[in-house]
Amino acid sequence: MDYELAIIGAGPAGYSAAIYAVRAGLKTIVIEKGIGGGLAALSPNIENYAGFESVSGMDLTEKMKKHASKYTNIHFNEEVKNISNKNDIFSVETSKKNYEVKAILLCTGTEYRKLNAPGEAELSGKGVSYCATCDGFFFKGKKVAVVGGGNTALIEAIYLKQIGCDEVYLIHRREQLRAEKAYQDEAIDKGVKIIYSTHVASINGLEKVEHLEIRDINENKNKKLLVDGVFISVGELPQNEIAKNLGVKLDDKGFIIVDKDGRTNVKGVYAAGDITGGLRQVITACSEGAKAALSSTEVLGKKYPY
Repeated sequence: MDYELAIIGAGPAGYSAAIYAVRAGLKTIVIEKGIGGGLAALSPNIENYAGFESVSGMDLTEKMKKHASKYTNIHFNEEVKNISNKNDIFSVETSKKNYEVKAILLCTGTEYRKLNAPGEAELSGKGVSYCATCDGFFFKGKKVAVVGGGNTALIEAIYLKQIGCDEVYLIHRREQLRAEKAYQDEAIDKGVKIIYSTHVASINGLEKVEHLEIRDINENKNKKLLVDGVFISVGELPQNEIAKNLGVKLDDKGFIIVDKDGRTNVKGVYAAGDITGGLRQVITACSEGAKAALSSTEVLGKKYPY
């Protein structure tokens, strides 16, 4: 074997798993198709990770990356194309080479859910964004809308107001927001204008976003909302293609089913972090990564006392 354990994905779960795996004596490789950090790296402000009263997602995940890199080499910009299993040995085919390992730990995370509204795909990158941290700077002094009603949507709306957007609208399809009350209160205090019981019927513009066609669910009629940009924050989709190909069981939402120690139904395959559903927070991703890494020692003929 080239390695004993292959960790797929370098977000908080993957970084934590790498630290624990190597310290437990496992020869470990981490394979990441991008630059690492996962969706956590795109969060403008994290205030519920123990030990950090307030830290940007980028800063926090960079610290994790630096820590994990002390223990093992992380292969960034290397995408896993396929994983096959023969005689309890996993062959991992990537965009750069193949590896043989004894255990797999899936930390593949999630991606942004799309609205699938007319004009969304055509104007993506031209005023349609899924990351206020990434693109908010370009909309200072302009009018923007955030679509969603959870914590992330409220945080992004607050952030956009903080960096100097002229008007920030929050569009939510229900009569109540799902976000924590603290975020709701802060958004209102910052001047975010909340539009309830409304969905985006279409995103419109020629070369860039010019306005939204929004539909009032109660009045059953459309209205035009003039904005320069729209930030879509309506949840995430599990990155489960590798899991499916391995025969790993998923729940009805597409998240990997694991036991309390990160085991899947396939021997030698473990999972941790947002890909397993649940709370989907940085702190839980880290703890799940640690547990799953230590669990993987069982198929490697090693023992770990927990």
